[in-house]
Amino acid sequence: MIEIDDLRFSIAGRRIFDGLNLRIASGTVTAIMGPSGTGKTTLLRMITGQLRPGSGSVRVDGREVPALDRAGLYDLRRHIGMLFQNSALLTDDTVFDNVAFPLREHTRLPERLIRTVVLTKLHAVGLRGAARLMPSELSGGMARRVALARAMALDPDLLLYDEPFAGLDPISLGMILRLIKVNNDVLGVTSVVVSHDVEQISRIADYCYVVSGGRVIGEGTPEQLRHSDSALIQQFMSGAADGPVPFHYPASPYRDELLGGRS
Repeated sequence: MIEIDDLRFSIAGRRIFDGLNLRIASGTVTAIMGPSGTGKTTLLRMITGQLRPGSGSVRVDGREVPALDRAGLYDLRRHIGMLFQNSALLTDDTVFDNVAFPLREHTRLPERLIRTVVLTKLHAVGLRGAARLMPSELSGGMARRVALARAMALDPDLLLYDEPFAGLDPISLGMILRLIKVNNDVLGVTSVVVSHDVEQISRIADYCYVVSGGRVIGEGTPEQLRHSDSALIQQFMSGAADGPVPFHYPASPYRDELLGGRS
């Protein structure tokens, strides 16, 4: 479904990707993991064509994303669902209208059929009874589930999840985990999940990539990564505070800076 070759990209002179390569198979749940600031969300923006690489190839379902014109890009996006980290619900619209939005924007379905689709998607995430609520009336977990229903509205082939577990209580987190897995198994979609939550994503991921320094530094099943010889991967998988990724941001010696401030 996704092929990325020798991807290179910089922002304001800072190198984000430096020869990134990865493959995401159709019908799988693939996790993209790594320390903060390694470009995981940026990679999702590359896949959806929001950002263009400096060089390299980004192919989605056989289409070279950077080469697509506006019409081609919009056609590709109709086959992609996106669950944003902050849910990104339209605050002045009801739950029903949030889920109906992509259907009204991208199809010519009559309102009668749109109603059927929206209620079906809300039922799938357990929130059909919340259809007339406003986003301000939802808990964080409910908002995430509404956002997932909206991402599923057009029956996409590819679902992208940007930190779907952030800020959720254990019950809501369990619901989202189950929904991601059920979507894959029942609907046959391909899922790409960006997450820091190693323990939770390891429960549902078929394959994982660990990204650091602009490259893939490790890949495999969750079990294979747990037994990796890489010190950086071991630090990330175990959550150790110090290691190849230091706790302290680079600075002059602490003693020198303190004593240097004396008058």
